Amino acid sequence: MEVFMSMLVEMVGINKSFGAAKVLSNVQFSLERGSVHALMGENGAGKSTLMRILAGVYQQTAGRIRLRGEEVTFRSPKEARLAGVSTVFQEFTLIPNLTVAENMFLGHEPRRADGSIDTAEVVERSRKLLADVFPQLDAAAIVETLTVAQQQAVEIAKGLTSNADVFIFDEPTAALNSTDVAHLFKVIRDLKAQGKAVVYISHRMNEVFELCDTITVMKDGAWVKTARAEDFNLQTLVATMVGRELQNFFPPRAQTIGSPMLDVAGLRLNDHGPPVGFSVRTGEIIGLAGLEGQGQREIMRAVVGVETAAAVTVRRRRDDRMIGVNVSNGFSSAISAGIGFIPEDRKQEGLFLRLPIYDNIALGKQLNRNMASVAWRSVLRVHNVIKSLRVAAADPASPVGKLSGGNQQKVLLGRWLLSGVDILVIEEPTRGVDVGAKAEIYKLLRDFADRGGAVIVSSREHAELIGLCDNILVVHDKKIVGQMPALDATEETILGTALGSNSAHDPRAAVH
Repeated sequence: MEVFMSMLVEMVGINKSFGAAKVLSNVQFSLERGSVHALMGENGAGKSTLMRILAGVYQQTAGRIRLRGEEVTFRSPKEARLAGVSTVFQEFTLIPNLTVAENMFLGHEPRRADGSIDTAEVVERSRKLLADVFPQLDAAAIVETLTVAQQQAVEIAKGLTSNADVFIFDEPTAALNSTDVAHLFKVIRDLKAQGKAVVYISHRMNEVFELCDTITVMKDGAWVKTARAEDFNLQTLVATMVGRELQNFFPPRAQTIGSPMLDVAGLRLNDHGPPVGFSVRTGEIIGLAGLEGQGQREIMRAVVGVETAAAVTVRRRRDDRMIGVNVSNGFSSAISAGIGFIPEDRKQEGLFLRLPIYDNIALGKQLNRNMASVAWRSVLRVHNVIKSLRVAAADPASPVGKLSGGNQQKVLLGRWLLSGVDILVIEEPTRGVDVGAKAEIYKLLRDFADRGGAVIVSSREHAELIGLCDNILVVHDKKIVGQMPALDATEETILGTALGSNSAHDPRAAVH
């Protein structure tokens, strides 16, 4: 099959300022037809800003953009889309109360002769595209009823409805399972074979090396290096991104693990579901692993009362004795018992995006009080939390929604550190977080455990659980089917256990 390697996009001398703040400085970036080009860098490096200029969301302060050899200036995303630039941004742009099909073609719906929207054609074309990309999605489903992973799939499918020459994917796999990632990779390779150009932004290094032909690295709003993917390895790419080699990416595991700190027994997600039981000990980080949609999310949320289980008994250690926690009363009972929860979707469920960084952290001292007010404040303590977590923000009074993903996650951690909880339940701790911030978050979680806390974590990245955790519980069909020390685990043994081909059962993870 013929592949066209001529230059499709050239961005030269791109500068961008927001008021007095200069966020891009003399950046160069180009795309060849029939190629997949990774754009890499830590959060705040300027990757998304550069792509938003190409997509028409922002206009450059200085510099030139050439598309198919002609100079262009896009004043809106619609102009960019009509010119052949399709974008799937990390932050969802879906309308919650519309169907999957309606979202996919929103703004460029097929029309009848009289100008009205051809609803039947919208549904038919959506179903055809979904059958090739994400066959498990129902075109008629209302978006607000979907999981984060399913909404991510809809966002990608929406981007593919354009007959574009340039496709920009910003963290497209952050919420996808391995099957959906495989579907997406096939789509991207098909686009490449058709002579399209693909920009791929991801913090998952293995995906970049598997999929991409070329890598461009940015740092602090400036271009650093462009080279063929085979000219990098993991160590050199990380060093180029962060300006230093990352030593000990994962912190050392616990030297000593104490007695059970939290015990879960008889957890049934529904009336006929299998009973689940496990415990986490002082100083320990345990991970819930398995294939997507097997119950990890529901188990964790039932433990903290965010979702209601048909039955569950939760006990935690207080003063050398185990006391009951009535999570059937909701999350407030877990908070009162010293249990914190960080959801996967930090923007929708965790943070108040328009409130200042300061207030989002200060809520940690309000969690057992009136949540509608932040009247109680301890300025010094909040500022100490911001400093100790290395939240990259010039002004704690600025809205938390302006921070990068990694810094937003640190703010959520800071809230719980200030609250005084000693048990953390955290979903997808580094979703959409760059490699440098990942290492910092891993260290924060380990420090929390080392100071006498306990952590339960879930992640779609099994390598993350292997590196971070002390023990791993494997979940399949809403029950724990095995347990293994993280030190001895591999991605193959986790998947084998999840699929029933390995026996890694342990009494500590047995059904109560």
